[in-house]
Amino acid sequence: MTIREQLEERERKDLSPFACLSAQSRGRARPAEPCPVRTCFQRDTDRIVHCKAFRRLKRKTQVFLQPEGDHYRTRMTHTLEVARVARTIARGLGLNEDLTEAAALGHDLGHTPFGHAGERLLNEIMPGGFRHNEQSLRVVDRLENDGAGLNLTYEVRRGILCHSGPDVAETLEGQVVRLSDKIAYLSADIDDALRGGVIYPLDIPSHVAQELGNTHSERINTLVMDIIHSSQGKNAILQSPEKRKAMAELSEFMFESVYRNPVAKGEEGKAQELIRRLFDYYMRELDRLPPEFQEIRVAEGPERAVCDYIAGMTDAYAVEVYTDLFIPKSWPVK
Repeated sequence: MTIREQLEERERKDLSPFACLSAQSRGRARPAEPCPVRTCFQRDTDRIVHCKAFRRLKRKTQVFLQPEGDHYRTRMTHTLEVARVARTIARGLGLNEDLTEAAALGHDLGHTPFGHAGERLLNEIMPGGFRHNEQSLRVVDRLENDGAGLNLTYEVRRGILCHSGPDVAETLEGQVVRLSDKIAYLSADIDDALRGGVIYPLDIPSHVAQELGNTHSERINTLVMDIIHSSQGKNAILQSPEKRKAMAELSEFMFESVYRNPVAKGEEGKAQELIRRLFDYYMRELDRLPPEFQEIRVAEGPERAVCDYIAGMTDAYAVEVYTDLFIPKSWPVK
């Protein structure tokens, strides 16, 4: 037996009957020779971590646009936190940790520069709208690997697509990622908002703090343990009514106090105007799109090519391109 086959056999013996086994994956769009060492889901994790879109996450906004300070979350650190929360839940329920990790690491690859502000703007101007979960799937299916995509397994692709939006992944592992994303960003965003002085500890509703905990680690631990206890032995990912209600109230508080707070989000209008002007510019100057987007322009239309290019930008690169195109340069004096 190869090492991969030994791992697959171990999954059959050790994992929950509700887990998605690597050997039972629905496979890839393009058949690939199995790796002798890694399961198909381990291989997908490696493909995601080594792709360019993953590396760009370190310079994309999570909540606060280009914050000064090293300890605020970026899209990269958020992704890593989601992966850790998801793996802990999967381990506690005897699910496939490798599938869970791969979907978690890939879930935000399609996020725009400037976070949800960028997403809202592209959704407004892009024919047919724009949703970052669908763009994440497009990244792994179409844009990465010089246009060939990463050729991921069906289950990982569904976990990526279904981490938000109306559709729900068929696997429990994909459902774990969806809930882990909410747990990770809610608690981390509180942490960042407190660090930035946008809110203060006593602002958090006392009954929510009492139910979930007063610190980042307490909230994560409470919600993770609740999911494990509520879902144990069931073919579903569940929360207790009390924790689900407290989490919903915490989300409502965050939208009112942080996500719509003019102090925290005051620069978003500028970021959206920057993206709008870049979009308009490249729609007029299509030949200035990088070569890899010219094929998309021909095959899928200019709007799709421009959208793919801008959505893939980091915050800093978008500002750099905007500056180069629209800000006058000083005349060099010798």
